[in-house]
Amino acid sequence: MMPSLIFVYNANSGLFNVLTDVAHKIFSPATYACNLCALTHTNFGMRQEWKRFIESLDQEVQFLHSDELKEKYGIDAVALPAVLWKEGGKPEVWIEAGEINSCRTIAELKELILKRLSVRIGGDA
Repeated sequence: MMPSLIFVYNANSGLFNVLTDVAHKIFSPATYACNLCALTHTNFGMRQEWKRFIESLDQEVQFLHSDELKEKYGIDAVALPAVLWKEGGKPEVWIEAGEINSCRTIAELKELILKRLSVRIGGDA
């Protein structure tokens, strides 16, 4: 089974939560709690640059909200947003919230992910 990356947003799933998040991003972007979402999505969906990047990765990729992470894997004690690495058993934190929150652009986020992948795939992780 191929390892997968699990991108976990610091937000809950569901239409009401999506609408609330969109309003928050519009009216108070500086206090929006999910930098992963802020970088990778507009108010109308996934940014094309991010979509192309994800499609270019030679990895299985999942996107989950915080409630879905708990439901699917029983994980709720992780600072979000985060990227998890799943290879076999239970996923492990691969990129922490602080690292994602320090990214100011999609380019910085992509660079962080590619750097980690080169280490992981190179066997030095």
